[in-house]
Amino acid sequence: MSSDSSFEQHFRVSDLAFTWRLGRETVRKLVMNEPGVMRVSLGRKKSNFTYSVPQSVAERIHRRLTS
Repeated sequence: MSSDSSFEQHFRVSDLAFTWRLGRETVRKLVMNEPGVMRVSLGRKKSNFTYSVPQSVAERIHRRLTS
């Protein structure tokens, strides 16, 4: 993985769920603790987060799932 993934394409959980044909909750659990994934807070509540997954990280997760 590149040391700086800021200029890569980023995906949301719903994008990856649709592409991989998995449930959003399943994908959320796959990416939530993955190194390189950005976790963005959407308010004061603990549970309001969105995940931004760089393309290189998405590829790494997909390789792990398919091997």
